[in-house]
Amino acid sequence: MTGINDLPLRDELRGQTPYGAPAPDVPVRLNVNENPYPLPEPLVRAMAERVREVAGGLNRYPDRDARELRAGLARYVTRATGHSVGARQVWAANGSNEVVQQVFQAFGGPGHRALGFEPSYTVHALIARNTGTQWISCMRDEGFGIDLRAARETLAEQRPHLVVITSPNNPTGAAVPAQAVREVYEAAQRARPCMVVVDEAYGEFSDQPSMVTLVEELPHLVVTRTMSKAFGAAGLRVGYLVADPGVVEAVQLVRLPYHLSSVTQALALAALEHSDILLTYVERLKDERRHVVRELTAIGYDVSPSDASFVQFGPFTDTRRAWQSMLDQGVLIRDSGVPQRLRASVGTPAENDAFLRAARTVWKETAAAGPR
Repeated sequence: MTGINDLPLRDELRGQTPYGAPAPDVPVRLNVNENPYPLPEPLVRAMAERVREVAGGLNRYPDRDARELRAGLARYVTRATGHSVGARQVWAANGSNEVVQQVFQAFGGPGHRALGFEPSYTVHALIARNTGTQWISCMRDEGFGIDLRAARETLAEQRPHLVVITSPNNPTGAAVPAQAVREVYEAAQRARPCMVVVDEAYGEFSDQPSMVTLVEELPHLVVTRTMSKAFGAAGLRVGYLVADPGVVEAVQLVRLPYHLSSVTQALALAALEHSDILLTYVERLKDERRHVVRELTAIGYDVSPSDASFVQFGPFTDTRRAWQSMLDQGVLIRDSGVPQRLRASVGTPAENDAFLRAARTVWKETAAAGPR
């Protein structure tokens, strides 16, 4: 058999491993920020009916521009943000990762540079690599916020074609204030015409207004969102962006033909029709997030402020050992590579109780081993 190293692989891919997280079979899995609540039965029935309706037409290609879905997403965003959004401002794809990739394909590529504020979502750097876009890291401050002075200096020096801001930030948790987004945007435009992408995958979990409200004012701003988190539809794989209609035209130049199946579009529309009940789960998770933060703080951990569906906590002298101790207790969380910190998704009350018991045990083990 031919090994990967025997193939004429691109040089920058040699020695790399696919993106992913460990997936051992344990009772409590809080490592990939899934919504822990199954879809409600009325929605499941509605989805089954929609699949039955479209199944007879699967010999035909789907609507390649997903017009009905984009109109439905526009209505949802308008209700959720209080800011009027039209279907021409929305584009949908297979998860927000594909949306971001299409933005990189349209505005990045060989000879172009993209800048991100790290630590943050590592897939953005992978998308840059995969599209031949040079990736530039601008490190966040000690509290994991954006250092605006450092950002302005780096933007002026590097003159990127793309800037990515994750808000709420994954894996650290906090949302980026609108004024900071505006200042980064303005600094980026002073350097060169530059697209600024705000990744709001966890936007529904934040009490901060969506950056969608800035799109009409800032024409090079792109806000990406997803149905994977708040809608509890990670397996559906639908993400979308909100931007100027010209941006939507640009990403249509690089999208693959018929990239969203008829089934995916039908199921997403059914989910949107049940958005009110789905978003009640968001409120439950926000309550549970507050409970988890209180308990972790009471144990003695330093917990990063979170506007998302997860919490980052620490410090640990040995994150790998702490992660393994949690796993040995049947609780899978995430080592995201942030020094001395681990990240845990917010789960159901029972899952969170199991996680907190494990966290107490790890704290005692650490105390017995010596200074933190």
